[in-house]
Amino acid sequence: MNKGFLEGKTALVFGVANKRSLAWAIAQAWSSAGASLILGCQGERLRENVEELAKSLPKPGKVFCCDLADDAQLESFFAEVSRQTPTVDLVLHSVAFSPKEALEHELSEIQRDDFRLTFDISVYSFLAIAGRAKRKLTQGGLLLTLTYYGSEKVTPQYHIMGTAKAALEAAVRYLAYELGPQGIRVNALSPGPVNTLAARGISGFTQMLKHHQEKAPLRKPVDLAEVGATALFLASEGAGAITGQTIYLDCGYSILGA
Repeated sequence: MNKGFLEGKTALVFGVANKRSLAWAIAQAWSSAGASLILGCQGERLRENVEELAKSLPKPGKVFCCDLADDAQLESFFAEVSRQTPTVDLVLHSVAFSPKEALEHELSEIQRDDFRLTFDISVYSFLAIAGRAKRKLTQGGLLLTLTYYGSEKVTPQYHIMGTAKAALEAAVRYLAYELGPQGIRVNALSPGPVNTLAARGISGFTQMLKHHQEKAPLRKPVDLAEVGATALFLASEGAGAITGQTIYLDCGYSILGA
């Protein structure tokens, strides 16, 4: 791939919280290839930190607050995007949330409000972004989200997030079918356990990370730079025929029978 092959392209990135975020690894990779970034941050609490990170990019990014649970803020964010650029080429959704108490409950004990909130933030937000971004995405544009293998196989302690990620992956396939005639590709990246702020909120995450490293064929954890590099490939012409797919980036763990 040409080092600056994303020069002149614009990317929207949702989900950067700190320098250990998966979204940040992808933002760095896209920016290094020449893309101009517009980052949506959850709120004022995170804004200063995200702005500092955005300034450190090869092409400093712009940051606007956008609470993905609030339609008015989504509309405001995309109105700002329209003021910044006529078109968008790449969109990253790296957002998931479930209340701590919901993650600690067995699935059969989940409360209705916790279920609604988990699916609203972890699944519906991707659809809400797609519905607004599709009007600006160029031919060959990419919508990318992040998922996890707990969507397909039972991962102890993952509970409600496993069902949410399964719904997210289904959304990827249906959106790929819907948006394909416009030349828009939709894919999901499925890294193995990565030590992010969000992941540490899952009970037993340290054990998950240790088990993955011991059992995965490559016998190593997933590196953030590898996540960024794979997202960079998916943004390239070489991935022009890849859509509706969940791309496993887990050192081979997903091929195991147990």
